[in-house]
Amino acid sequence: MLHFKLSRLRENVPAILKLAGPLLIGQLAVIAFGVLDTAMTARYSADDLAALAMASAIYISIYVGLTGVVSALAPIAGQLFGAKRHDEIGEEVRQATWLAFGLTILGCFILVNADHLLAISHVSDDIENKAKLYLNILALGLPASMGMRVLMALHNAVSRPAVITVIQLIGLALKLPLNLLFIYGGFGIEGMGGPGCAVATVIINWSWLLMTLGFVLFDRFYKPFHLFARFSLPDWHRIWTLLKLGTPIGFSYLIEVTSFTFMSLFIARLGTTALAGHQIVANMGTVIYMVPLSLSIATMTLVSQSIGANKLERAEEIGWSSVFFTTTLCITIGIGVWIFRAQLLDLYDPPQTVKVFSIPLFLFIAFYQVFDALQVTAAFILRAYRIAFWPMVIYAGSLWGVGLGGGYLMGFNVFGNVPTFLQGANGFWAGNSISLGLAALLLLYLFRRTAEHYEKTHPPIEL
Repeated sequence: MLHFKLSRLRENVPAILKLAGPLLIGQLAVIAFGVLDTAMTARYSADDLAALAMASAIYISIYVGLTGVVSALAPIAGQLFGAKRHDEIGEEVRQATWLAFGLTILGCFILVNADHLLAISHVSDDIENKAKLYLNILALGLPASMGMRVLMALHNAVSRPAVITVIQLIGLALKLPLNLLFIYGGFGIEGMGGPGCAVATVIINWSWLLMTLGFVLFDRFYKPFHLFARFSLPDWHRIWTLLKLGTPIGFSYLIEVTSFTFMSLFIARLGTTALAGHQIVANMGTVIYMVPLSLSIATMTLVSQSIGANKLERAEEIGWSSVFFTTTLCITIGIGVWIFRAQLLDLYDPPQTVKVFSIPLFLFIAFYQVFDALQVTAAFILRAYRIAFWPMVIYAGSLWGVGLGGGYLMGFNVFGNVPTFLQGANGFWAGNSISLGLAALLLLYLFRRTAEHYEKTHPPIEL
């Protein structure tokens, strides 16, 4: 039986928005980090910007994969919070910290031994050395980043995302002066160029961790969780539970990132104008994507808490309310993007040739937002039910197979019968939009079946 009533939107949507608002602000603050790094490094030198682009692509791929694994703490702690088993949350956080520690060692090893990854680009030795330095510096901040992800998952699980948002905004305020200091130099410190961004990021990452730990330590809200009640050795059963859920989530993030990375690499073959136009549209799409992403994280929190409280009908109801609201909102955003496409392009002030090339891609952004909203909402709802393996399989088949594979066939007109409108970059965006639509249909079907199964079996929470 499908549990969804339009009349309940008045109750469900405000609850979702209450959590999603701070999450959205925090996500945009993090995006602003990348914008500042790119803009300020571009003024230093083209070589430093190239090194930043290479190193960032490698770091982001590693980072999202590792943090995806740790994010499994959120639905697990969310269910415990909903079940009012507060004293068990502290143990889950301690075990997630052990997992983050192990993943940090793996991540640091890759970052300081990235020579083979950098060699793929065949750039000059100077650019490659700058990229190596950038990655080596970021390795120093990876322990803080992973620790922070554990604390972020905890705050999402217990409906306190605003704490993290405030700390992220403090970090954003520090980013500009620290970038100025370490990129260009000052106060006796020699300018480092692109690698200076990494120094600023590492300082902020450790500051974030220390501020959040201090807040958790002294705020009475966290005392029932017994986070610092005792020292815990690794509990391999609990760590394995986190890994079973977190590993598919990490791979799902990796699939999403790499699908866009390879899409950019293929479009680069079409020339500088095509790549520049694609980059502008992709950047705009990333900013807009923060809206359904924030709503989806908030939905996961509420659904997991309802499951923990054994309110299974309520959990499904919240899920479908979010699907309806998020999709409606993104349809509205998509229409707005299409209507104001010229004005939005003017914000980037690209050359006229790039502007002309980019205009048709806005049609795909309009459709893309709807499908993206459906799939990301369904995926996060499934994580609340601790379902992550089959969504990973769906992502791999749709984003890599249909999206990249279909985009390649259309973009390069492999079979010689592709309509002109769907050739070039348009073909890749069409393939990506179709793949997201397919993923959305499959994930929503999986959500429906999962909710039915839970309602019939009422399984106990096993950790």
